[in-house]
Amino acid sequence: MKFSTVSWVSAAFMAGTATADNASLFMQNILAYAAIGTVFDMPVVMTTSAETGPNGPLPQEILDMYPNAPLIKREGEVNAWDSAEFRDAIRAANKSQIILGGIVTEVCTSFLARSLRAEGYSVWANLEASGTTTKEIRDIANAALLHAGVSVTSLFAIIGDLMRDWRATPGSVELLPYLNQYMPAYGMVARAHRAAIENGTLIPGQELLPR
Repeated sequence: MKFSTVSWVSAAFMAGTATADNASLFMQNILAYAAIGTVFDMPVVMTTSAETGPNGPLPQEILDMYPNAPLIKREGEVNAWDSAEFRDAIRAANKSQIILGGIVTEVCTSFLARSLRAEGYSVWANLEASGTTTKEIRDIANAALLHAGVSVTSLFAIIGDLMRDWRATPGSVELLPYLNQYMPAYGMVARAHRAAIENGTLIPGQELLPR
C-alpha cells in the first residue's frame, strides 16, 4: 500500500515555478495530486517550512481535504526529514512506499526524497506537483532523483499504479468523477462516450472514422 505525503509552500511562490505552463495549471496539478489521497483512502502527512514567513501556508483547499491529517509546521528545517515531528508522523503511518511533491523540486522534493531512500523507503515523486524556477533546474533535479532511485513520474501514472484495475475498488466508479474534475480532457471523453451510448446515434461522417 502506498502512502502520500504532501509538501508545498505558498501560492505566491507557485507563481514563480516553471513546472507548468502557468500558475493556474500548476495549482490545478497540486490540487489533483492532493485529492488522490481521498480517492484511495491513503494516510497523508502535510508539512510546511517556516510558514509564518514568505514561504507561507499550504493552500486552504488542501487543508480542507484533510482536516484530521498530521500537519507538520517546520520551524526552520529545510529538509522535512530533519524534523523529528515529521519523521515520527511518517513512521506512525507504517508504510514503506511514499508519494511526494513539493516546491521547489531541487530542495523540498529532492532533499526529502533522497533522505527517504537512504532510510529504505520506496519513493515516487510527482513531477507535475513539484516545481522550480527554470526548466534547466527542474531537469537536473529530476535526473538527480532518478539517480537516487526515486521514481519520477506523472500523476496519471501514479493513479494507474494505485488502481491497477478499472474493475477494482477504487476503480472506475471512484476514478471517473475524480478524472472529470481534475483531468477534464479525460472527463470530457468519458462524458461524450456516455452521451453517445445513451443517444444511440451518429452524425454523418462519424461512421468514416476508425474505431
